[in-house]
Amino acid sequence: MAETQIEWTDATWNPVAGCTIVSAGCTHCYAMEMARRLEAMKVNKYDGLTRKSGGRTIWKGLVREDPASLAIPLRWRKPRKIFVNSMSDLFHEQVSDAFILQVWQVMRDTPHHHYQILTKRPERMAQIVSELIDDVLPNVWLGTSIEDAEVVDRIEHLRAVPAAIRFISFEPLIGSVGDVDLTDIHWAIVGGESGRSARPIREEWIDEIHDQCLAFETAFFFKQWGTWGKDNKRRSKKANGREYRGQTWDDMPTAFAASL
Repeated sequence: MAETQIEWTDATWNPVAGCTIVSAGCTHCYAMEMARRLEAMKVNKYDGLTRKSGGRTIWKGLVREDPASLAIPLRWRKPRKIFVNSMSDLFHEQVSDAFILQVWQVMRDTPHHHYQILTKRPERMAQIVSELIDDVLPNVWLGTSIEDAEVVDRIEHLRAVPAAIRFISFEPLIGSVGDVDLTDIHWAIVGGESGRSARPIREEWIDEIHDQCLAFETAFFFKQWGTWGKDNKRRSKKANGREYRGQTWDDMPTAFAASL
């Protein structure tokens, strides 16, 4: 587990390494380049997970379970919001049901932490949680990533998941998502893409999501403009900042806020 600069969480925990590109939002995933760097640093669990293609680093499609990492959250006494698998997807088809259940047991045994699980495979998440998990853990948040209107069907799979908190990461937001039904979605994160190959974000795309969050009483968190500012000019992520409509938006799910 490691401290992180991700604005909406406190720490990351990666019991799985490696992934596969499944949609346009994956194209410039930071985890691919990070995995290459970790391999160069001789971190064994990332060995051989990426390759070079057209001058960029991409996943090979290999996924590696890491049982040794399962005990890490047990050693953290101070409560944390923990992003599970920032370097992979817990519900990737190569992750076994048995290993997912082991991850769940760790989360069950550490109720002082809040775990945030984000997947681009919510259909498998719905199946596993509905069929194999006996209880809804109040400290486990389940979410999916949606980058544009092409993948908004992921919301229906997410809504089918038994969960205390359901959330959507609209990041990287690379297109309009249109009108989306946020019924029973408790939290939305919105952010633009960063990096030298980042695709622009448009303010009107953010407006769509923000206004629908208001209508459905979904907490709204604006993470970043990324490389492209609201004036469509390219700058550093830091220079573009996090202000939207003249303020920062750091709303958290109501159930989490009530537990503080």
